Amino acid sequence: MIFNSKNPFLSDKRFSSNAVSKAEEVHHAQIIDYDQEMSVSGTINKTAILFLILCASSMVTWWMFFQGMNIMPVALGGAIIGFILVLISAFKPQASSYLAPGYALFEGLFIGGISAIFEMKFPGIVINAVAATLVTFLVCLGLYKFKIVKVTEQFKSVVVAATLAIATYYLISWVVSMFTSWQPVHYGNSMMSIGISVFVIIIAALNLFLDFDQIEKGVQQRMPKYMEWYGAMGLMITLVWLYIEFLRLLSKLSSKD
Repeated sequence: MIFNSKNPFLSDKRFSSNAVSKAEEVHHAQIIDYDQEMSVSGTINKTAILFLILCASSMVTWWMFFQGMNIMPVALGGAIIGFILVLISAFKPQASSYLAPGYALFEGLFIGGISAIFEMKFPGIVINAVAATLVTFLVCLGLYKFKIVKVTEQFKSVVVAATLAIATYYLISWVVSMFTSWQPVHYGNSMMSIGISVFVIIIAALNLFLDFDQIEKGVQQRMPKYMEWYGAMGLMITLVWLYIEFLRLLSKLSSKD
């Protein structure tokens, strides 16, 4: 979920005629049946499918955790495999119809595990995080659909710059904390830490506008049908990021009580 739309998936480079091979371009030019082209409704349907797969998969590690089993190998393994599938799909979008469901399946194992851990410590936090993520998604979708928020080049530049800054900060903080006793400022439940979480959530939400815009461009450019899976996978990556950040924020607020 990085670059341009925050996510390598939904970049202008991917959603352009250059993303299609010469052979596909020739075939695409001969298309008469519009069912063979990317559509908004098709992308929405595939996003829903990925969401259901992720939810079903997450129940596995959720159940394992509350049965007293060690979920860390499964959850971390799911996260790693999910990340690998994202990288493969970024370079080979033609395989997205297989890679996207695989990503949802393995990422669900990670989400279920981390959700169970948070729920154990802060009962009720998961349903609140899910609700917050859903409401944020619907609000952003409505603002985009009714052109209240317009995705301009300047808008893209600001969101991408902020996203890269967040990614860089998280990476540096993680590396430094591994080798020193320094505790990053976004840890804990201080006002500074809470403020950082709010800022990150805002940036994650703004990335949804870029995702919507790139999917719409893919439809306008009459991209091949497999790009529906590609777009859906990219959108899911942003939603997962948003959900995790809501979990982090709500846990900080709950620990202050």
